[in-house]
Formats: sequence, C-alpha cells, structure tokens
Amino acid sequence: MLKQVTTGSTPQQVWERLLRNEPLFILDVRNRDEFERWRVEGPRSVPALNIPYFELLDLEGEEEDVTEAVMRGVRAQLMEQLPRDRPILAVCAEGNTSNYVAEGLRRLGFDAANMEGGMEAWGNFYYWRPVEETERFSLYQVVRPARGCVSHVLVSEHRAAVFDPARHIETYHELAAAVGARIEMVLDTHLHADHLSGGPALGQGDHIPYHLHPYDAIHPMDMLPARIAYRPLEAEQTFRVGSAEVRVLHFPGHTLGMVAFLIEGRYLLSGDSLFLESVARPDLGGKAEAWAPLLYDSLQRMAELPDETLVLPAHFSDIAAGDENGVFSATLGELKQRNPGLLKLAEGEAAFCDYILANLPEFPEAYVEIKRANAGLTSADERRAQELELGKNICAVGKTPGGASG
Repeated sequence: MLKQVTTGSTPQQVWERLLRNEPLFILDVRNRDEFERWRVEGPRSVPALNIPYFELLDLEGEEEDVTEAVMRGVRAQLMEQLPRDRPILAVCAEGNTSNYVAEGLRRLGFDAANMEGGMEAWGNFYYWRPVEETERFSLYQVVRPARGCVSHVLVSEHRAAVFDPARHIETYHELAAAVGARIEMVLDTHLHADHLSGGPALGQGDHIPYHLHPYDAIHPMDMLPARIAYRPLEAEQTFRVGSAEVRVLHFPGHTLGMVAFLIEGRYLLSGDSLFLESVARPDLGGKAEAWAPLLYDSLQRMAELPDETLVLPAHFSDIAAGDENGVFSATLGELKQRNPGLLKLAEGEAAFCDYILANLPEFPEAYVEIKRANAGLTSADERRAQELELGKNICAVGKTPGGASG
C-alpha cells in the first residue's frame, strides 16, 4: 500500500517511493498532449497508463455522482489494464479530478491513492541531499525532479551561499534553517532560459547580494540591459563562504556570461555548460553558429581540470542519472569516458560544431519570455510562472521533452 496516506499521497511521499523502487502504477487522466510533455517519473521505469478524464467518465446525466461515473468507466474500459498487485496513483493537473478517480478505484477494490495537488504540485516539489559534509563546510544539492532543475547550497561557519536558485525561494530558507546557517550570498551561473530564477527575489527580500556575470545582464535577443540589482562576476575571481573558497570560471557558449563555480578546487558547479548526459546547447540566445565555437573552447578548457573534479550540473535530462540517494554528480574523468559532447571534442572544432548544430532540440518559445523575466524586463505572476515552466527543461544538446530522457 501507499503506507503514509490512505487516500492521498504528497509529491514527497511519491518521490520517496520511486527512489526506493517500490511497486507503483500510475493512472494519469490529463490530456494526451500534457502527458507526453511531462509526467511523473522516477529513477527507474514505472508502468503508467494515460486516459483523459472525460474519456474515462461514463456519465448518464448531469446530476449523476461523478465517482459512480468513474466506476462505470473503469469497468467498461480499464479492468483488464489495471493491476491488483500494486498501488495505483491517480494523477491529474491539480489533483481534483484524479481524486474522484482514486475514490472510484478504491470502491472497485483497487489499492489507489490520489496525488495531492496533481502535476502542479509535482512540478513545485523539491528535495535536498548532502554532496559533501566536512568539519569546514557542507555542500547540498537541491533537486526539482519534475523539471530536472538542480541548485546548490554551500554552508560554512553558519554562512550560506545559494547557487542557481529556482523561484520557490522558501526551499532555500528552509534548508538554511535546518542546518543552522544564514544566507549571505546568491549567485547564478547564467541568465537562465528554462526556469524563473529565484536569485533576484532571494537577494532583494533579505538584502542579500545577488551575483551574475555582466555579459548575461543583457537580454541576448532584445539587447536590453537587465533591470535587476546584481553584482558582477569576473573570471578567476575568488571569494569565501566561511572558510570555503569559491573560484569563478568563465565558460561562454550556452550564454556569453556562463560561469562555473569551483569550490575548494574539487567541486565544479558547471551550470549549463556540462551535464551528466550531454553538453549545453548554444542556440538559446539565437546565435547557435556564433556561439558553438565558444562552447568548444570552454569545454576544452573545462576538460583540463583534474579528472577527480566532481561535476555538479544545474540540470539533468534523465532522472535515472542520479545515484541511489537522488544526487546528480560524476567525476570529470568519468564524463570524459562517456559524455557524447566531451568525446566529440577529440575530433576537433569543426566536427564538434557540426555535431552540436545537427543535434539541437526544438527551440521553446517560452524561453525567450523566461529570459526577459529573469532579466527584470517583464514580470510573471504565479499562474503565468506555472505556464512558462510547464514541462521539463530542454537545455542540453540532443534531448527532447516527453520521453524518458526528457
């Protein structure tokens, strides 16, 4: 059974079950295009069935009990497709219609629960895990599994720095409070295109300095300067968080102001330059052919770092790339052996650029607007933010939304 809750499961409970690889079946009653765009996924494959809610309902009259209509629809269409040997998780957009589905399934004798808040809540769910905990410092990874977004928090001497925060800034306040630290610095590796940054808001609310490379303080398509308060980052700049040292490395290609942060000479927050399964796409500023050679040069320089450098990206495309604790990391040496983009470097700049340009996913139009919002040129309320962030990130070369690899 879904042991924690009998009639509903929170996204955190669902994630913990997926991480433990416990049996589960997902019945998603959203429209088919929504299901194809993104769905509940875990580190391992989970059986799922998608049938739109209004195709499932077997209504006899406007005043009829909805649960009864669900039961009749299940009897007519799904009895042979639904398992009796594992729990069924009913999923919809906001957790309302799927609640009727879960209730109807329970009345039919299935072990069923509703995902509370639906895909909206799943999209806003975060968890954090320690990457390293020593006497001098701790480094935590904050993961938003539905979108494949990853941020990091460095803590030393009760001081904290937040890197690439997402817009739900309460997550970082909660983490800092849990480890007894105060957030004193916020930094973005670049002007993000796939999600709304929490950096400016996190800085503004508590008068915390927000840092960004000045090349990314200009919208690459509108050519308008950012209207946010920020402190400029410089290549080879170093600063300290408590007793931990952070070095700024400039790796343009995904954006002109793309940087990575090297913590204690060992942990590389690679932003969107290098992922575990791929490398950055250079076209989100509308200049793919011009920026692909920059990406080649940046990855060549990044590959010169020691093989034992632990790469911690700002995104993942495949949720199965995490380890048994849900942490997304790999040594640079490991990535040199298996990452397609890094392997392509050996063939030279021309072959690398041809490979990149031939494997660019579809350009998401929402990314232009997200960059505008992150630069402070526009604003987005919660409903608009949900719309802009719908689906998984598509920041890597050779990845498309909807499938297992996102």
